[in-house]
Amino acid sequence: MARPPNYAHDRLDRERAKAAKAAEKADIKRRAREQAQAEAEAAGAPAKPQDD
Repeated sequence: MARPPNYAHDRLDRERAKAAKAAEKADIKRRAREQAQAEAEAAGAPAKPQDD
């Protein structure tokens, strides 16, 4: 006999995967921003203020 679907568990898995993907994307953007800031400082240009 087949087991009934566990929709709550499936939803949590999707949400967990979505959160992990968003965190990875935010980390990539943060690293790119830090690298751009470091390059700007190395070139002698003033760094842009962050509007967080």
